[in-house]
Amino acid sequence: MPLNRRELLTGMGPLAAAGWIGLSAIDAIAQEGEKAPAEAAPYTLPPLPYAYDALEAAIDKETMTLHHDIHHAGYVKGLNAALEKLDAARKGNDYAAVKALSREVAFHGSGHLLHCIFWTNMTPEKTEPKGTLKRMLERDFGSVDAFKAHFGNAAKQVEASGWGILGWEPLSRRLLVLEAEKHQNLTVWGVHPLLVIDVWEHAYYVKYRNRRAEYVDAFWNVVNWDDVARRLDAAAR
Repeated sequence: MPLNRRELLTGMGPLAAAGWIGLSAIDAIAQEGEKAPAEAAPYTLPPLPYAYDALEAAIDKETMTLHHDIHHAGYVKGLNAALEKLDAARKGNDYAAVKALSREVAFHGSGHLLHCIFWTNMTPEKTEPKGTLKRMLERDFGSVDAFKAHFGNAAKQVEASGWGILGWEPLSRRLLVLEAEKHQNLTVWGVHPLLVIDVWEHAYYVKYRNRRAEYVDAFWNVVNWDDVARRLDAAAR
């Protein structure tokens, strides 16, 4: 049976909530019914939603330029390359490299998704948690300050390279703080990332050198709480 829009949104999970899949694309697939959908387009690098030097108080221009134009672009390139190789493997019925290519999709795909959220999670404007987001932070962590302490310490203690993540867990309908190693390890299936901080060294080393804790503390000065609230609203419906 053809899927309706709500069923498609539910099935897409974090990808739809994160803005990776536009509603127009989902509507188009739903309208196709039982017909085969058009071929999916390659992944692309989104532009920053602000100037490279807009977050100078927390993150310097050189870091933002290298991080977005080199590192994030590399994940997009790696993801598309892995998907192309998997397509060739299916056509040639040759799956000798499927294990390695599956790892590449998980690594580069998760890196791309988290960076897309990371850029919009930040803003040069001053914002504060309010409304439903504030109430949910208070319910699940005790207070906004307790959440910040939990999230900040998790991000500072990520082993090697990875991310601090605030996510919405739809099964129990609660907020969780996670530490992700690399981009894809130590995740919880179905969780929608709402607020993420990149703690790979390339995210802070130009300005902060090896002082990750200072970078994490400075991150709170540029958090876009309005973006986090919109993501929660989309995920929790």
